[in-house]
Amino acid sequence: MRIFKFGGASVKDADGVKNVVEVLKTVGYDDTMVVISAMGKTTNAMEVVVKNYFENKQELQESIQEVVKFHNTILFDLFENEKHPVFKKVQTLFEEVKGFLAWNKSPKYSFVYDQVVGYGELISTTIVSAYLNEIGIKNNWVDVRTLIKTDSSYRDAGVRWELTQESINENVNRKSLNITQGFLGSDENNFTTTLGREGSDYTAAILAYCLNASSVTIWKDVPGVLNADPRYFEKTALLNKISYREAIELAFYGASVIHPKTLQPLQRKEIPLHVKSFVHPKEAGTTVTKGKGIEPETPCFILKTNQTLIRLSSLDFSFIVEDNISEIFKLLADSRMKVDLIQNSAISFSVCVDNKFNKLEQLLQTLRSKFKVTHYEDVSLYTIRHFNDEAIASLQNGREVLLEQRTQKTVQLVVK
Repeated sequence: MRIFKFGGASVKDADGVKNVVEVLKTVGYDDTMVVISAMGKTTNAMEVVVKNYFENKQELQESIQEVVKFHNTILFDLFENEKHPVFKKVQTLFEEVKGFLAWNKSPKYSFVYDQVVGYGELISTTIVSAYLNEIGIKNNWVDVRTLIKTDSSYRDAGVRWELTQESINENVNRKSLNITQGFLGSDENNFTTTLGREGSDYTAAILAYCLNASSVTIWKDVPGVLNADPRYFEKTALLNKISYREAIELAFYGASVIHPKTLQPLQRKEIPLHVKSFVHPKEAGTTVTKGKGIEPETPCFILKTNQTLIRLSSLDFSFIVEDNISEIFKLLADSRMKVDLIQNSAISFSVCVDNKFNKLEQLLQTLRSKFKVTHYEDVSLYTIRHFNDEAIASLQNGREVLLEQRTQKTVQLVVK
């Protein structure tokens, strides 16, 4: 069985949905599980709904209606008759969102987030599945929440692998075309959980691992894995082959094409990962598999924006050693900070973090009671794998470098 994953950009409108059909016709779709994300920027729009629910009730209904209108436009472009059953199915899903927000009593943002935002995937797959059936490509719509079982760490749920394996064995027809959602799971109380932002790639890997899939293909709007993000770098090159180890390194440092968690289950069973273009599906793209390094070997640039650099030093010039570092990491963990870079000396400690849960001020207040603290918000973290002097110079040109760190194959620069 093969696993395909299509992201939001591939189904952002009716033409995108039709192109997915052309990809499936080109490469085949027997014995295939297709994982599909929310359409276009729907996840962002649903995040606005959640924000308005907590902070701006007057705008809540309008923000929901914006999402409804977006999907209705796609429905009317795909289906000639608005009496088609899919219109009622999508309407029912939106009524479920409104119903949840009406009766919910939980004040927990992350819980509400997961119950609401996940409808983007449920709606997109409902539309795509109905369209495929309409044009004669028979398929099974599968609720991934019945397959992937997780803990209750809302917005960043951990997979309960044994339960997930059992659920997949019981509920997946391996001999047909299946359409399911990325990003989602469910906990022991059957509440929806999410696997973290951009978690649909991880979904594909989980399913591949449990189904012993022959391969995973992630369909993107780029030719494959590039050595740099073309949104930020002018000159990019396609990487034809990448080893699991190298891909995990790139993902760890923040390469956006592959989700950091995706590669681990694939590597354990040596399942090849292909990253290909949904615009040119016959082209080879990039293959991630067992092997050495990257081909061709060239500097790989990774950029993380909106980072925060925190510098700590001891108040009495005493050493920052094991006890201090242990305490610092506990505070970072309690604040749910994603640590992207650390550097320490005898009396100082620097850390570059991603403040994705907006707990920076609380963390800084605690740190100031124990250390001298300097911090820089909205900095950028550049990472270069397989760096050379020319690559480093291209990033240093005209920028203020706040921190630099080098290993044998990697250099990282925090810049304003």
